[in-house]
Amino acid sequence: MKVAIGGPLKLAFRPWVEGLENIPAAGAAILASNHLSFSDSFFLPAVLDRKVTFIAKAEYFTTPGVKGRLTAAFFKGVGQLPVDRSGARGAGEAAVKSGIEVLERGELFGIYPEGTRSPDGRLYRGKPGGLARVALATGAPVIPVAMIDTEKIQPPGKVVPKLMRPGIRIGKALDFSRYQGMEGDRFVLRAVTDEVMYEIMKLSGQEYVDIYATAAKRQITEAAKAEKEAEKATKAALAQAAKEQKEQQEQAGQAGQREQQEQ
Repeated sequence: MKVAIGGPLKLAFRPWVEGLENIPAAGAAILASNHLSFSDSFFLPAVLDRKVTFIAKAEYFTTPGVKGRLTAAFFKGVGQLPVDRSGARGAGEAAVKSGIEVLERGELFGIYPEGTRSPDGRLYRGKPGGLARVALATGAPVIPVAMIDTEKIQPPGKVVPKLMRPGIRIGKALDFSRYQGMEGDRFVLRAVTDEVMYEIMKLSGQEYVDIYATAAKRQITEAAKAEKEAEKATKAALAQAAKEQKEQQEQAGQAGQREQQEQ
């Protein structure tokens, strides 16, 4: 499945890659990537000779329709693991457990430290609960990865992708063995996560925002809602003003008619 989809994908979009030599030929490693587009999980596995297993939200495997079936087939074909995110804590524990199992088999484990796609192309604060815990529990090196321009190929809501060349920059492995056994220390988890995010920022050239992407999405949604409500209120006010003006004109016209009749 990876060959069947990866080949045409590379032929059609011709993604450029820097730093492939930083991917080990064998052994466990964590690929920590920024997340700009749904297509990130297609392009990164397509350019690697080794299989990389990502944690994918369960909806990717259960969405109805032709697109949903194709998406599910791709993720299953390249070995992606579905995780039910309906319970935040349970989903986090499932992701950590799955990541550890992948790495214990000596394979590549892919993770998006931001936890969700960037809503505006900027790089957001990494969540320490997954990446850092898996890295410290296994001792696996963390390889920072930057996806470039994938959000321009298939922005959220767009079904048909735009044919253009995305880029992938792969950095040198980061060793956190000095912290091994300290995965219960939240300050250590934050330090590890921030170091990885800094390396991703250098590779991607993105502006860094020190809040979680989920919070940013919530702010954007609330701002859009407030703007829509303000627009609705403005239209209502204009309609009311127009109605009152019309009534005044009608009253003025009726008064004029009465004056003429009295004369």
